[in-house]
Amino acid sequence: MNVRRSAAALAVAVAALGTAAAPAAFAADASPSPAGPLPSGLYGKKDPQFDGVFRQSYALLALKTSGVTPAAKAVDWLTGQQCASGGFAAYRADANEPCGSKTQVDSNSTAAAVQALAALGGKQDTVKKALGWLKSVQNQDGGWGYNPGLPSDANSTGIVVGAFAAAGEKPAAVQSQEGKAPEDALTKLAMDCGKGGGAFGLADAKSGKLAPNADATAAGVLGGLGQGLVLDEKARKEAGKADGAPECAKPDDAAQAARNGTGYLLKSLARTGHLTSAMPGADDQPDVGNTADAVVALAAAGQQEQAEKSAKWLSENSAAWAKDSGPAAYAQLILAARAAGMDARDFGGANLVDQLTAQGPKPEATDAGDEAEKKDGKDDGSGVSVWWIVGVGLVAGVGIGILFSGRKKKNQL
Repeated sequence: MNVRRSAAALAVAVAALGTAAAPAAFAADASPSPAGPLPSGLYGKKDPQFDGVFRQSYALLALKTSGVTPAAKAVDWLTGQQCASGGFAAYRADANEPCGSKTQVDSNSTAAAVQALAALGGKQDTVKKALGWLKSVQNQDGGWGYNPGLPSDANSTGIVVGAFAAAGEKPAAVQSQEGKAPEDALTKLAMDCGKGGGAFGLADAKSGKLAPNADATAAGVLGGLGQGLVLDEKARKEAGKADGAPECAKPDDAAQAARNGTGYLLKSLARTGHLTSAMPGADDQPDVGNTADAVVALAAAGQQEQAEKSAKWLSENSAAWAKDSGPAAYAQLILAARAAGMDARDFGGANLVDQLTAQGPKPEATDAGDEAEKKDGKDDGSGVSVWWIVGVGLVAGVGIGILFSGRKKKNQL
């Protein structure tokens, strides 16, 4: 729902501003080093300016679901990033300074933080305040844009739906002043079965028109199903195992839009098991991050067979990407492995949990009852996830302080 949180969500923001970023903005490593010392509780070693809260939230969420109790200072750093309004910005170097009118609070960072803190428990006041902020910036169509006031997009709406679901609230009950719920926005962001192939669309930066987008579709499917980044096992069992690909039909409601989006992802993954990037000015290449997002979405939709196939591809092809991208990438892979029923501690021979743990402060505790925890894992570095770097380039290109859900990638849009 990648989320993110996503370069995809940012592209919608760019389109809303009527500005297109130049291909040169998509640097592979736009800001590799931080300007100064990083907080000891923060995961990753690279500049957190554009992804601090997001990568921290993903890391904490993935570790918690893997039986690891993160260090208190890692959790405290995240809660300390919250503004008095309840919203979270991508990163605040000095959390003692109050948020002002120039603080770019955003829906993706806030929703990611909610999902992490809800899973960790004991932070009800912080979660409640963040949900209140999200409700206050809901668009009249029922959805959310990356920043308050921007048009709704599937990436942002999807990850916010996941936040309410993770906190135990019913997303359908979260309605705008005009009585519109998130599902209303997602239905309008779903494309038809002809030209759009049933995908959820991402607004083109030049024309503003929706175009099929895999990452937006993965986020839209999760949102349409009312699921967060960590799948609700009870809901998934009730949904059952899907019997073949769903038939595409007019997306009159969010449930049908999610079915259509599921079919789009199945077709996109059928031949190779992975998604392919469509980065302007670059050769097509496997899109690891979006594939991980798609695995979670397909598992939520009951498409376990394809989810497992794509997760296996990830286990064989994601090591270099994760090493280059850092904490949020390892977290994405852990969530995908979990969704597909695979062992994150033996993912293609890699112990993703150990690798993620090594990117931050020593955890408070680890589930010693898990035999897989005894397997060796190697620290293979840390850094800003690459799909956030895309957002960094876009921000530089348009001169606005907004970013990718993230659910947000070097190899994707």
